[in-house]
Amino acid sequence: MISGFDHPALLLGLIAPLLLAVRVVWRKPARAVALPLDHARRPARAWGWLLAGGELTAPLLLAVAVLLAAGPLQLSVPQTRRALTNIEFCLDVSGSMTADMSGAAGVYDTAVGNRRYDVCMRAINDFLDYREGDAFGLTIFGNQVLHWVPLTSDASAFRCAPPFLDPAKLPPWFNGTEIGKALLACERRLASRDEGDRMVILLSDGFSADLSGGRDEEIAQRLRASGIVVYAIHVADSDPPAELTTIASRTGGEVFAADDPRALKFVFERIDAMQPVKLEKIAPEAQDLFGPFARAGLVLLGLICLAGFGLRRTPW
Repeated sequence: MISGFDHPALLLGLIAPLLLAVRVVWRKPARAVALPLDHARRPARAWGWLLAGGELTAPLLLAVAVLLAAGPLQLSVPQTRRALTNIEFCLDVSGSMTADMSGAAGVYDTAVGNRRYDVCMRAINDFLDYREGDAFGLTIFGNQVLHWVPLTSDASAFRCAPPFLDPAKLPPWFNGTEIGKALLACERRLASRDEGDRMVILLSDGFSADLSGGRDEEIAQRLRASGIVVYAIHVADSDPPAELTTIASRTGGEVFAADDPRALKFVFERIDAMQPVKLEKIAPEAQDLFGPFARAGLVLLGLICLAGFGLRRTPW
């Protein structure tokens, strides 16, 4: 169905084929040449209409050409697409992240490593697989903060990151734990994103002194004002710090404790279920509608060619 034209002013050109069509229908009979056949039986009126129809094909073809030049448009079928979620991983790379995280039922695998850092990086990469379509970023922190992977839908940088971010190889200013500084750095990064939801997944195993003295409330308010939900995962066998619970609850997230690889995998599955994929409708777009008019033009052109073989008026 036609929804409009790209160049509607060109539709004024339809006046020309209209005038030609009127001339064909209301044409005056030309002066005929007198022949003895004039007093014979007159041809059927159907022949007159057939001749007029043959002559109308040219004005109709001109009308089709005008419509094509005007650019007919149609609306596309409304569709849905996955709504983007911006997920920033905030990973603790302090020295304590080199501790073993095999768990009571775990087996230490020297090939992949069962340190807290190794298990967290594997869990992050697994999480990327079933959140395909979202934008992910990676920020590491100790006493300082480093944005390692910018927010992107390309997960290849995460696959290559583990050897370079190994806590045992990082400089000494990453040995401490300052969660507050890291969360504020992630907030500034996510706040610059105009599209999609915003989420921080914090993975840490320690207590942060820069969250005490009411700082946790201040940081939570700032994150909430920026529309950022924080999920905190405490990767240790101790209870999560109360400050993390404050920040997560104020922003609409939750705090989890995971002291072995199985628990950490379950936590990520829980987060995925709590933040389901959202679908949003895409408004229909205007698209070219040349097909029907082009086919009609080809049909009319074929009729003109057939009429040229003998369907024409004679002067007698």
